[in-house]
Amino acid sequence: MRRGHCATRAGSGTASPAQRRGRRPHPCADHGRPGPAGEYLRLERLALEFGISVTPVREALQSLRSEGFVHLEPRRGFVVAALSRQDVRDLFWVQATIAGELAARAAARLSPEALRDLRGLQRTLEQAESAGRIDVMEEQNHRFHRAINLAAGSAKLTWSLGSVARYAPRGLYGRLPDWPGLAVRDHRRILAALSAAAAPGRGRPDGPGARAAAARAAGTEMRRHIVGAGELLMGHLARQGMWRDEELDEVSD
Repeated sequence: MRRGHCATRAGSGTASPAQRRGRRPHPCADHGRPGPAGEYLRLERLALEFGISVTPVREALQSLRSEGFVHLEPRRGFVVAALSRQDVRDLFWVQATIAGELAARAAARLSPEALRDLRGLQRTLEQAESAGRIDVMEEQNHRFHRAINLAAGSAKLTWSLGSVARYAPRGLYGRLPDWPGLAVRDHRRILAALSAAAAPGRGRPDGPGARAAAARAAGTEMRRHIVGAGELLMGHLARQGMWRDEELDEVSD
């Protein structure tokens, strides 16, 4: 059986129904264990799990349908959509391309104050890595990327990036053993390129051409970062057996 986008086990999560009341129900609650493609999502069971009525569950699933997480079969209901290895690779390629462009645009707009804020976020992220606080790392990582994306001043691109990034929700990267080191190393490179674009500095040629080259370098570093994170995630999902049937099909061919 092929694996799909999300887990749908009723036992996922620790919040009580009362605590979950008012949240948007999301069948992708257990981010690290994708559920089987083709699994039917029962409205009544999800409503019971989240402690809400069936109506908001149906509305949430309609929204997830528009995002490609589930599809609707006539007279049968909502079904978890399949997500192949190539799908994941393509999604991260799109994410890396958009994030790289946003980083390049941000490089030309970041103020000295904004750069200081980014360096502060990076310091906190590195301190969290040293302390083994992955939860703090994930929060600082989100703030770091969000600050760069917003600094680009490109609302539509930022919106598009957010749409693609939903396929790898926050909280997922902390499950990847090699992600903390990758985040620290790559962020340093991104920061160095952004700083060079803002002020080429001693030993480097100044002027529009130099800053444009540094901005392109920031975009390149961001693309490498996103692609690298995608490779880590794909390795994790493969080890979880997400594409076992695909691998068996390749062997049989």
